[in-house]
Amino acid sequence: MASLAHFVVRFRFFVVAAWLIVAAVVVPRAARVDEALQASGQSLRETESEVVKQLMLENFQRPTVSFMVVVIVGPTTIDSLAYHRLLTTLADVAVAQPYVDQVVSFLTTSDPAMLSPDRTTTFFLATLGNGSSANPGHVTPDFRRAIHEAAARTPDAAGFQIFVTGNPALDYDSREVTAEEAKRAEINSLLPAAGVLVLAFGALLAAVLPIVVGVFAISCALAAVQVAAAFHPMSVFVLTIVTMIGLAVGIDYSLLIVTRFREEMNRGQSSKEAAVRTMRTAGKAVVTSGLTVMVGFATLLLTPIIETRSVGIGGLLVVTAAVMLAITLLPAGLAILGRAIDWPRWLARRLAWYHKPAAWEHWARWLSNHPARALAIGLFIAAVISAPLVRIQIGLPIRGWFPEGTESNDGAEAMERIGSVGALLPIRILLQSPHGTKVVSSRSISGLLRLTDSLMADPRIAAVRGPVNLGTRMSRLAYIGLYGDLDRARERYPDFFETYVSRDGRTTLVDATLADTTSYIGGMDVVRRVRGLAAGGIPGLDSVDIRVGGFFAASLDLQDDLLGRFPMVIALVLGVTAVMLLIAFRSLLVPIKAVVMNLLSVTGAFGLLVLVFQDGFGVKLFGIDGATEAVYVVIPVLVFALVFGLSMDYEVFLLSRMKEAFDRTHKNDLATMEGLSVTASVITSAAAIMIIVFGAFAFSRVLAAKMLGFGLAVAVFLDATLIRMVLVPAFMHIAGRWNWWPGVPLPPDPQENPDP
Repeated sequence: MASLAHFVVRFRFFVVAAWLIVAAVVVPRAARVDEALQASGQSLRETESEVVKQLMLENFQRPTVSFMVVVIVGPTTIDSLAYHRLLTTLADVAVAQPYVDQVVSFLTTSDPAMLSPDRTTTFFLATLGNGSSANPGHVTPDFRRAIHEAAARTPDAAGFQIFVTGNPALDYDSREVTAEEAKRAEINSLLPAAGVLVLAFGALLAAVLPIVVGVFAISCALAAVQVAAAFHPMSVFVLTIVTMIGLAVGIDYSLLIVTRFREEMNRGQSSKEAAVRTMRTAGKAVVTSGLTVMVGFATLLLTPIIETRSVGIGGLLVVTAAVMLAITLLPAGLAILGRAIDWPRWLARRLAWYHKPAAWEHWARWLSNHPARALAIGLFIAAVISAPLVRIQIGLPIRGWFPEGTESNDGAEAMERIGSVGALLPIRILLQSPHGTKVVSSRSISGLLRLTDSLMADPRIAAVRGPVNLGTRMSRLAYIGLYGDLDRARERYPDFFETYVSRDGRTTLVDATLADTTSYIGGMDVVRRVRGLAAGGIPGLDSVDIRVGGFFAASLDLQDDLLGRFPMVIALVLGVTAVMLLIAFRSLLVPIKAVVMNLLSVTGAFGLLVLVFQDGFGVKLFGIDGATEAVYVVIPVLVFALVFGLSMDYEVFLLSRMKEAFDRTHKNDLATMEGLSVTASVITSAAAIMIIVFGAFAFSRVLAAKMLGFGLAVAVFLDATLIRMVLVPAFMHIAGRWNWWPGVPLPPDPQENPDP
């Protein structure tokens, strides 16, 4: 670090010029990063739901793997001439698009599920073809444009509401909203963060530098994400993480560097000497802190989910950028600016009260006199806050899942009002018989009827569509006769066979549409039940391979995959972090204490997540109508990985100053008091900035961002108050010189006098 410091200071103008060249390259790339990202979560391994999707593409002529849904809400019934003309026109325009294979509407099927009871609302499906649906979200803008332009040209269509929804549209809108919300949260958090920095520094120029570093770190990381997306699928959720973490750690690390630089300048050192000294102390703490944050992100690379692995990649990139900027560009700039960093000086005099250590010294002295009492009270508060964690329900939240105020969500709500929202997300059961056999043989027909009857007996399922649901009056013998001649059956039901029965009769599909009252958690339970039925064996389908796919099956597969890797993530984060702290502080007790204390902030954050979102206490403040009744599985994994690293920031800041004081005085109590008093205002300011940044995302329109922003904000609040200001110093007082063993020998401990 000393060598790097001397190099940066000596070539400070070249360092600044080099970063300006980097900015010219990365800013244009960062502005286009959302074009390279995808919205839908997906497992990177071959899950059962993914196999179903691939088999549908391979075996059916017109697989309904991906489809647009056009919802029409009219002022009159579908029987009117105007309504009939509009529906026919839109269906014709939809099927004319080159990426659409077929259109299914009430006019072609007479299916009552596609029409509201008052006959004023209907919808039709536009199935996307294989060629254009590699990333179906890309066709959404073009499809919407075609539909709305056709509606505008249709006579008497002025009173109708038309929405384009469906999975591709929902994914597209989620991606667009996530990008917009990331930018909004960044802008909304900059001004309050700047206010905290002005208060902390008492100078405008000093307050600007950390913001520049934070925004620059985001731009560098997003440009790198765009490059990475060409080699690895990247989730749109990475925008939220990079913006959130880039601002938080970029500003925090800069706050620490600038604060230490001003301390050194106030001791009479030149700007060059102060920059070098800052790098050897605060710079070392920044590198150590950055490495601990990276540990959490690195463990996410071991998860088999695109969302979490993208977060891991984005997090590593943005923290690396923040650390590099903090230990190169920032000290170079400080060495150039020197005393100008304090401009304007009159402001510092007005805000001098903020830095007076008297209050913190008083608190530090009270802790040194009552450490056991402080530890007991702090642990009790942590236990109360963490208690709701025992009730955590992992799954898909029942509300707020798709962004409000989007066309796709409005269309889904219109379908929900007529009880047909289940058509958007059917449970897809794919059956495949051994080679040389037919899944629609006479023996299999009996099994298919048993499967259908079992599905219809479940009150959570509203309708079943499959090879034995072609007509209400058809008997088992009628189906056996029908499928005895597949070519003739195909001529009789061409549209059905192209979607549900393969050309060789070996593969078929059964779609189960959920009842309108079934929650997302209930949909996942239905998938478990169907898979249980298949595993237990269905008479007549003994030799048939049965797999379950669709949205709920994919969500269940993702959840099981992620929860299966979560224990490994926890073990690696705890173990690697402890080893790094052991090396950094040459102590056995400090790493153990740090791990335990950080776990308290994580469990506290989980407890409040359950209380607010799952149970619904105060959730309306975040724009959600009621309790979500579940926590999305990605959130606990991300909160653990991120909070553990971010909490270690303050641990490293605090312990570094305590260790400096102990090395100078060899008195543990005095070192603990001094470390707490010196870092308290810095930690408070840094935590306030993180809470502002994370809190801005808690008010996002994207539910996952709401949960993550809230979880991180409360975790940082707990960590900077209860953990760092109470529990850690209380424990350090109680442990005495054992804190620094074996790096410091333990001779007979003289009676320490905390007074200097």
